[in-house]
Amino acid sequence: MASTTSVATDTKTEPGKAAAPARAKRLNWRIRLRRDKSLILMTLPAIALLLVFNYLPLFGTVTAFEYYDPLVGVLHSDWAGFDNFRSLFGDPLFWHALLNTLYISAVQLVLFFPIPIALALLLNSVLSPRIRSMIQAITFLPHFFSWVLVITLFQQMLGGAGLLNTFLRQHDIGTWDVMTNPHTFALLVTSQVVWKDAGWGIIVFLAALAAIDQNLYEAAAVDGAGRWRRMWHITLPGMRSVIVLMLVLRLGNALTVGFEQMLIQRNAVGHDAADVLDTFAFYYGIGTNNYGYGAAAGIFKSVISLLLIWGANKLAHRFGEDGLYRG
Repeated sequence: MASTTSVATDTKTEPGKAAAPARAKRLNWRIRLRRDKSLILMTLPAIALLLVFNYLPLFGTVTAFEYYDPLVGVLHSDWAGFDNFRSLFGDPLFWHALLNTLYISAVQLVLFFPIPIALALLLNSVLSPRIRSMIQAITFLPHFFSWVLVITLFQQMLGGAGLLNTFLRQHDIGTWDVMTNPHTFALLVTSQVVWKDAGWGIIVFLAALAAIDQNLYEAAAVDGAGRWRRMWHITLPGMRSVIVLMLVLRLGNALTVGFEQMLIQRNAVGHDAADVLDTFAFYYGIGTNNYGYGAAAGIFKSVISLLLIWGANKLAHRFGEDGLYRG
């Protein structure tokens, strides 16, 4: 009888014991909320911007499955199903824009992606901190310029009446068609991206270089390793995780090659050279009031970009790196 009473008593106390950790967790959560209240309030504007400009517009993707009419709205437009996607995949202009996008993205990946790494390595070898800071500031400044200003500067330098062709004409040398040549347009836009955004990439890779243990360089120098061997066996392996992360982000953004940049220069080189997925959705979707067609092109781009970043992240895991996320 006594043993039965003790078992019953233990059974009654078990729910209380189980509830104690849950109560402690709730209390701990309230303490942390009170402690981090100011930080949470600081992040609320950023969260609001993210919701308004990134997540709320996702509801508009339903127009890709409608014959959307802005006069009647999303709820009352006729349902199209997959008709917009069938028209999209049967449109040769869409496939031409996709090939242009992939080609320009590949050129930028090969020619632009290594340049910030090389410049960061060169800047890291500069001994004077003052000179290093000055060079970094000069290369980073164009990142704040708009594409209108960047293209205007290139036009003033390389255009038909620009500085280069004026010099060539003064010396009776044939002019060099750069800004209006569709065959070299991919190289032109890549050089513009390099001039504008290489300084931003330098900051990321300089931060990776700063995280490398300097004792490794000293030990390698004592063992007789030269500059090149130290760079190959210490510097590049120390930067590998950041390089892989930036490469994953770059591949995930491969189908976005600069809407504003292409839009400004489209008339100069023609739509055959400058049409990419973003300009295609704008001209043949919004420009023709065929909003569902443009939305279908946007969804296609988003899905392929998601698959690219997923595949690149899986590949990074195969090479033993964390990538953008685990899993």
